[in-house]
Amino acid sequence: MAISKSINKPSSKRNELKQHSHNHLPHRSLSSFKFVGNMYLNPRIVGNGKRTVVLSHGYGASQAIWDMVLPHLSRRNKVLLFDWDFSSAPVAGEEGAAEHSCYTFSRYADELVALMDEMKLSGAVYVGHSMAGMFGCIASIKRPDLFAHLVLVGASPRYMNSEDYEGGFDESDIEAMLASISSDFRRWAEGFVPLIVGSADPSAVERVARSFFAMDPRAAHALARMIFLGDQREVLDDVAVPCTLVHVSRDFAAPPYVGRYMQARMLVARCAAAMVTIDSFGHFPQLVAPDELLGILDLVLGAAGTADGDEEETAEAAAAALAEEKTNEVPSGGLAEAAPEVKGDIDVAS
Repeated sequence: MAISKSINKPSSKRNELKQHSHNHLPHRSLSSFKFVGNMYLNPRIVGNGKRTVVLSHGYGASQAIWDMVLPHLSRRNKVLLFDWDFSSAPVAGEEGAAEHSCYTFSRYADELVALMDEMKLSGAVYVGHSMAGMFGCIASIKRPDLFAHLVLVGASPRYMNSEDYEGGFDESDIEAMLASISSDFRRWAEGFVPLIVGSADPSAVERVARSFFAMDPRAAHALARMIFLGDQREVLDDVAVPCTLVHVSRDFAAPPYVGRYMQARMLVARCAAAMVTIDSFGHFPQLVAPDELLGILDLVLGAAGTADGDEEETAEAAAAALAEEKTNEVPSGGLAEAAPEVKGDIDVAS
């Protein structure tokens, strides 16, 4: 499968994020943001190790999505967990939930920066699941001092297919899905959650369904528009913090070929980027393949903790270690198994 024809095309917006770099980004406290539902992100730190891990959940989830990997990670690391404001329903009559202008990738990146500043964290290993992976990428461009390494789990810069890019979804499929979310969010979620989890384990499906149903339908629709109609590919050109891309071999939402596109584009931009594929199903490896995900995170954290010197150098060592390990960790054919035909068998609108 060909990488996008535009991968070497100069970005017309390359300086848009750079102008908001550490030296130019005005400081904002968390209290300056108007959260949907007046939430305050519910931050908490577990563990007290020298290294800091930030766990950032995606659409339809909450910090509880990390429960299966938290005990292991918190044994030797300081772990920050929090809830994005869409993870629970706003109070009755709350108006911001339906405003599409409230939902932008840059806004969530700014909130992440403000949260990490308030918690006095820097040089962290950021683990961003799904759309939160792109939040971390944007935040790392604005404030690279906050991040030693980005672990992007099932991330995608664009979900919509085009002539020069395969994101996994046709425009007609996305429009039908958005219409279903708008007309009856709960009914849509009841059909979508088992597909996105991709597991026969009822407890995993129930966990994700519970957090999906906690969302306000207005916020769910506005956020889905932001995600599925958005295009963050140019962000990849400016990421300088070393990255590890983690994809599940049979994930119809963010297939491995999306990860390979991201890795190739980052490498063109001279960012240290490694990719690892977990041989499993679905979009939530922290639920259906927690041991495999922890093995990857241990490699990243191990490399980042091998020296007390330059954090960027140790993070680059982590990327190099994963680049060597992935051929041994991934079953034969894992990286090649893009399975684009899967999306044709799944009706995401119903």
